[in-house]
Amino acid sequence: MRDVAIVGAGKIGSMIADWLVGGDYRVTVIDKSAEQLGRLPVNGAVERVALDVEDPTALVCALQGKFAVLSAAPFYVTGKVAEAAARAGVHYLDLTEDVAITHEVKALAEGARTAFIPQCGLAPGFIALVAHDLTQRFERLHDVRLRVGALPRFPSNALNYNLTWSTDGVINEYCEPCEVIADGALRTVPALEGREEFSLDGIAYEAFHTSGGIGTLCESLRGRVRNLDYRTIRYPGHAAIMKVLLHDLRLRDRRDVLKDILEHALPTTLQDVVIIFVTVTGTQNGRFVQESYATKIYGQTLHGVARSAIQITTAAGICGVLELLSQGKLPQRGFVRQEDVPLADFLHTRFGQVYAVKEPLGREMIPS
Repeated sequence: MRDVAIVGAGKIGSMIADWLVGGDYRVTVIDKSAEQLGRLPVNGAVERVALDVEDPTALVCALQGKFAVLSAAPFYVTGKVAEAAARAGVHYLDLTEDVAITHEVKALAEGARTAFIPQCGLAPGFIALVAHDLTQRFERLHDVRLRVGALPRFPSNALNYNLTWSTDGVINEYCEPCEVIADGALRTVPALEGREEFSLDGIAYEAFHTSGGIGTLCESLRGRVRNLDYRTIRYPGHAAIMKVLLHDLRLRDRRDVLKDILEHALPTTLQDVVIIFVTVTGTQNGRFVQESYATKIYGQTLHGVARSAIQITTAAGICGVLELLSQGKLPQRGFVRQEDVPLADFLHTRFGQVYAVKEPLGREMIPS
């Protein structure tokens, strides 16, 4: 039985706790809000600890003796959880899409006695496992294209969007620069640019650059691939309105104001769909070919609680990586990239089964 701590009792943290408490783990959930902890919809016994991660001494004490800590906290406090993990000597996993935080985690991992595994969610996270697995089938790589979206199934506003996860995270990925490889060179491009349109199952979508979803793939594939990029999928019209808010109205400089607007104007929903589409082109046996992975995952009821697709897929990512770490199938110390996680092993965990492709959708995607 492994003792693990989860920092953050919100949408994703509660989902992680609900899954782990039903397995081989004793779970402690840490959050600064006692009220939030009291509302945890968890099907089992968990220890609830109310403390502020801004108090490093208290957090280190709470982590003593644990096997691992999983950060489901907002990206801007994730670094403090990583620092506490290093001081407490426990394994560390997080869900952050923030590039700067990941660099901090990588620095902490140097010489560490335990593993530091950031970006364990959906994108970054599972998307990197898929991409890396596909690239191993090619002698030479040409293009690697990653597309992911968490969308409401029934959009009803001009943004064609509902809040399905962290508002801070959404704003951050819409504002920060995006890493890509273009014509073999590592570059950064602005978020919300590079818009493309496509249709899937008769539904029209758009996709555009956002920050962080590509994880460490640029570093891993640099020198091997001609083009590599990550774009977020939304319904048409979303990017144009976000550009008005962020650039024309200059709300990128007043993110707290934008967060307040979005959280008061856009309802949350559990009726969502996660779309995952990865395409790799290159040469196999001297022939120029393409291989793809594509699937849709919907929200559902688990243990009597309605869960959104983004909750399920994000929690599945970090829980599956934890399971492999616990089984000794991942490095037990230092910095571990998502590309170091074998896709086949991940999919065979009870959490990775969430991502099983039931219907191949890739051939139906038609770029326009």
